[in-house]
Amino acid sequence: MPNRPLSHIRVLDFGQYLAGPMVGMMLADMDADVLRIDPPGGPRWRDPAFDMLSRGKRALTLDLKSDKGLQTALDLVARADVVIENFRPGVMERLELGPSALKAANPDIVSLSMPGFASTDPDLCNVAAWEAVIAARTGQFTDMGLNRQLMGINPSFTPLGLASAYGASFGAMSVLFALGARDRLGGEHIEVPLASALFEGLAYNSELVEGYPDRYKSPREFELERRARLGLPNDLDYAQLSEFLDPFYRTYTCADGRGFYIVSCSIVTHPRRVLEVLGLGDLLADLPDFDVYVDQAEWPDTWALRSYPVGERDRERLSNAMKEAFLRRPAHEWEELFGAAKAPATAQRSTKEWLADPHALASALVLKVDDPRYGETRQMGNVAWLAEDRGVLQKRAGPEIDDFRVALPERLAEPARPAPTAQGTGGWLDELKVLDLTNVIAGPTIGSTLVRFGAEVKLVQPVSPSVDPWNAIVFGLQAQRGKESLLLNLRDPAGQEALWKLVAQADVVTMNGTDAQRAALGLTEARLAEINPKLILVQLDAFGGPVPGPKSDHLGYDDLAQAATGVMTRFGGGPDTPEEHAHFGTIDVLTGYCACVALGAALERLRLTGKGGTARAALAGAGEMIQAQFMYDYAGRAPFNEPSGRNVQGWGPFYHCYEAADGWMFFAAPTERHAALARVPELRDLAQKGEDALTADLASRFAKEKITHWADRFAGTSVGIVPLGSLHGTREDGLQLESAGGVDIKRATYRAVRHDTHPMGRWVDLAAPNAVRPAHAEITIPGPAPKYCAQSRSILVRLGYSENDIDSMIARGIAAEAWSEKYLPE
Repeated sequence: MPNRPLSHIRVLDFGQYLAGPMVGMMLADMDADVLRIDPPGGPRWRDPAFDMLSRGKRALTLDLKSDKGLQTALDLVARADVVIENFRPGVMERLELGPSALKAANPDIVSLSMPGFASTDPDLCNVAAWEAVIAARTGQFTDMGLNRQLMGINPSFTPLGLASAYGASFGAMSVLFALGARDRLGGEHIEVPLASALFEGLAYNSELVEGYPDRYKSPREFELERRARLGLPNDLDYAQLSEFLDPFYRTYTCADGRGFYIVSCSIVTHPRRVLEVLGLGDLLADLPDFDVYVDQAEWPDTWALRSYPVGERDRERLSNAMKEAFLRRPAHEWEELFGAAKAPATAQRSTKEWLADPHALASALVLKVDDPRYGETRQMGNVAWLAEDRGVLQKRAGPEIDDFRVALPERLAEPARPAPTAQGTGGWLDELKVLDLTNVIAGPTIGSTLVRFGAEVKLVQPVSPSVDPWNAIVFGLQAQRGKESLLLNLRDPAGQEALWKLVAQADVVTMNGTDAQRAALGLTEARLAEINPKLILVQLDAFGGPVPGPKSDHLGYDDLAQAATGVMTRFGGGPDTPEEHAHFGTIDVLTGYCACVALGAALERLRLTGKGGTARAALAGAGEMIQAQFMYDYAGRAPFNEPSGRNVQGWGPFYHCYEAADGWMFFAAPTERHAALARVPELRDLAQKGEDALTADLASRFAKEKITHWADRFAGTSVGIVPLGSLHGTREDGLQLESAGGVDIKRATYRAVRHDTHPMGRWVDLAAPNAVRPAHAEITIPGPAPKYCAQSRSILVRLGYSENDIDSMIARGIAAEAWSEKYLPE
């Protein structure tokens, strides 16, 4: 289909394994011309998942170590727009295809490098950075989730490819933003260290607030503190954990035995809807409900229905009533009832079940692709798309090896790209004006990500908050950095008038909500085009896909997407013991990043055609993305038996967590395997052993020496060995004070900022924006998030309202100057 969003873009994809190929797939899904460059003998990873990640691409085999192969690669660079690679630092330079060589071949090229650790990090740049090595060193396997902490389970291995997913989304968005700025800034080289991307993606699990008020802690967090205070072990079993789970934030068993997960806390109306759907509306009469945007000392009761968590007095009573109610119907009936009532919930599913789910298929969140190797395959759908792009549903199966060979002469006969003249400075998105209508995590992540690239973001929130302070303010410490904010009553015509003035001035509007919610706000395509024909709407939701499906208007949050797509049963080890991966934010943040990728494509289309439109992403799509290496099915597929559950420490003896003499480490030798052992004197005798007994033998040997000993033994090879870090330790090691000025985001792999002069009166430690590192373009390090609506008056003045007008709007409840007296109610 011609004239699709990226039909004009040519990409050379040198990527192997997961991260690089995923960027190529995301671009190919929007019709970029992606040519996969393979080494002699074909791709290093022969797997159906790699074929899926190669969909829409063509393939060319080149021996880059030969003069002919190198020259062919450089000739292709001269006729391309983008180069992607995800090798260890120095590999492309040794192949004579480093940034300077690429720029010499094509000064306008945008090149993307995705090493495991930053090339400028002297301690980590030479580590063999397999996916699990990155996860282990960053902290993904340590204290991952409150359940695992209370069970005393460390490490918690999982095969989920979070680093590659976060890195790929950062990589794809940065490539598209750099392409859009080429006329102003010229070509660009971008580095996205996957470990930096992972640390940013899990930012909400490492956030630390000085004197964090108890009112925002969950029962599980209180139990962890109690056990630490009394010196008690963390040894709960799965069944015991249930008493610490909030009634509106847990899994229940239905009449058919299937788990049903609800996340319906913290939003004013959601707990009410849940109880009414379950036929428990009579319980509402004696449940406290009041404004929680005041200090807890001023509360008329010990807890409020609109605030998380439910108080200890009522927790067991509500949970027991809800347990009994869920047993009256099977899960699929509850799913329909909850969806219709706009109460966020979903049935628990496995990955295999999601790939066959009627809604996933109807909405094109899962796609059917005819593949000559496997027949009809069901595979992950698009993770970023434009609503108007009908071609996004059509996929070409991954290529056969070297299928581009016949077309190579024609490509090389084309003239090389003309030399550019742009040499400007600044950020890729300088002067882009964004109107942010989002809340919680996923939606606000869009605006906070765009800020680093130079965008100006105005946040509009309701006069009366619909979200409790835990979700709005505590999460907002990370998600609202760098934004101005305004409080408006959008249900009032005067508030709508102010909104449309803001829309008229914006280039981009962001919102998280379903199509039904968007229509209720009046943000229809026709109205937006009437007010601002070039406007781009960036919309994300839970279960919406490129086409409507039966659950497209169902509400949902991060954990619900995990439950629906199989993440929770995978992490928990089965349908009877599902667990959320991390406490929060795993999928939320990734969805925000994917929405930025869709925006990048929309900006490209706007640049070429002058047309705005709608850029989309969905939580469910991000749930598929972190399972990309498993997210396919076909007749005869191997079983879905990847490592899962609480007791798994790796994927066989050569990809495994082991305890050394001074702590836990991860050992990764997935390609060398026995040959790697043969080179190490202390392990040489194990090189002849079969894998069945090897894990125990390796555990015994590794326990005799320190981690540094083993890292030195395997240095300079493809074997990766790192200590198991924690997210909090990673934050502490990379921490810099904001008040000291000049936060460095270019050298170390990991960097965090202590906002030590924060307007809330407490310091807060947050992940720094260092996952995207351009060689030329500027990156903005945002200051702390201001108090909500701190700029209400100044924004309204800029819209043309007088001080008297503003006073009147505030008096009539059309605008407001605060949700609470304090930045963070205590």
